[in-house]
Amino acid sequence: MRAIEITQPGKPEVLQPCERPMPVLKDGEILIHVLAAGVNRPDVFQRLGQYPVPPGASDLPGLEVAGEIVDGDLGDSGFKKGDLVCALVQGGGYAEYCAAPLEQCLPVPKGLSAVEAASLPETFFTVWGNVFQRAALGEGESLLVQGGSSGIGVTAIQIAHALGHRVFATAGTPDKCRACEDLGAERAINYKSEDFVAVVKELTGGNGVNVVLDMVGGDYVAREIDCLADDGRIAIIALLGGAKAQIDLGQVLRRRLSISGSTLRPRPVAFKARIARELREQVWPLIEAGKIKPVIHKVFPLDQAAAAHTLMESSEHVGKIVLAVADA
Repeated sequence: MRAIEITQPGKPEVLQPCERPMPVLKDGEILIHVLAAGVNRPDVFQRLGQYPVPPGASDLPGLEVAGEIVDGDLGDSGFKKGDLVCALVQGGGYAEYCAAPLEQCLPVPKGLSAVEAASLPETFFTVWGNVFQRAALGEGESLLVQGGSSGIGVTAIQIAHALGHRVFATAGTPDKCRACEDLGAERAINYKSEDFVAVVKELTGGNGVNVVLDMVGGDYVAREIDCLADDGRIAIIALLGGAKAQIDLGQVLRRRLSISGSTLRPRPVAFKARIARELREQVWPLIEAGKIKPVIHKVFPLDQAAAAHTLMESSEHVGKIVLAVADA
């Protein structure tokens, strides 16, 4: 099969086309003929040598795919060979065929193309697992999304808004701020020219938000504590601004604040299966009703994966970048 491999750690140009053997299925896995694959920030970190591949996973990049089931034991899943699915995978998405745990597969939502469906799993699993499971964003509560124009950001804004929450977001340009507001953010804050703490406090009557989804870390954490409501929660999912923070633990104690962090890729299939079930029950109907829509900035052919990574690293995109692997 055709695939894209990381020839050595380095710049986007180390992503090169290659020929690889077909994946060998493990128990509980199915084989997908990949029509499209999403590009995500962890793919970039893996290419740079900063995100180790979990034991037993494919060394090929790519954490989400959409395509046709061609092989595997489907059991009583309700799927059959020939069905179109999208899936969260541990690696191997930049290829014509990919093995995926059956329990991490979801049907392509009605009305969506394979390219659109390929943009869903990684960000939807991450947002649901962190905002709604770990941070337990509840009825009547509000959310601040750092990096609102990213793939994670546009997903978090839309899901939270569709479920009736007040949503605020940060972004780095006026155009990106407008895009966040068009997707459901009540207010998008330009972090280059505005103080997100002051804006959030003003818009919430001094109370602050209940949950912050943080992809930045570093010195943002102390400021996020300042804009949290009592009993507020910060869910850290990336450290683009640095791995060290100095915070006021007195506030954490007095105001009963919680700070958590997680990475999705190494978690067991059973954990991801629970997220898949909840997404299918609670979020997929919102997609099929048009209340949540894929936001795709650009689609590249598979052999232009290096160009897709260059765009990802530029941070000029709004939403997702996708590779078209076959006729999607």
